[in-house]
Amino acid sequence: MLLHLDASARRHASFSRKLSSVYAETWRAAHPDARYVYRDLAAHPVPHIGEAWTELCDHILEHEITDISRYREAARTPAQQAAWAVVEPLLDEVVAADVILIGTPMYNYSIPSTLKAWLDQITFPKMSLEGRSFVVTSARGGAYGPGTPREPYDHQERYLRDFFKGHFRVEDVTFIHAELVNARLDPALAHLREQHEQSLAAALKEAAQ
Repeated sequence: MLLHLDASARRHASFSRKLSSVYAETWRAAHPDARYVYRDLAAHPVPHIGEAWTELCDHILEHEITDISRYREAARTPAQQAAWAVVEPLLDEVVAADVILIGTPMYNYSIPSTLKAWLDQITFPKMSLEGRSFVVTSARGGAYGPGTPREPYDHQERYLRDFFKGHFRVEDVTFIHAELVNARLDPALAHLREQHEQSLAAALKEAAQ
């Protein structure tokens, strides 16, 4: 199964959405009988975690529950059951997936709050999603690759890569970046438009493969 998420606030002219769409089309063509689930986290954001969610988390940690199928045991009060009702369908999708595809822009050197809210909802202590793959297609206003002046400010790829490894024990992660998107609009970056076009073309090619 492919679980496909988009997080960009742009409904149109979004490069992260375009890249994730290309990847999804290619994957589905290669796996015509596989299940496909799509979530638009910008159009239909999941709620931020609340106190009842923290109680679920505490119970799971205290009772050393590592089997994801047993997490529902933590929902004992009406508030906790309501919190679990939000978590359960999101977590079921992740557990069922072979590949989790995330289309996300870089916002303020990091990720959109909608994506962070989704990650918070599905993440519990000492859980494992080993055996799954993550693919992240992203658009960034500037250039943040190795050796660039802004490389130290990249808290998008670094954060997600560390998150998937640290919380989910997943190291099979692929990032596909379209960089210098702001060169299309910012007069100060106009001289970098060609570099942007090259970056976008390379990202589209990689997504299609």
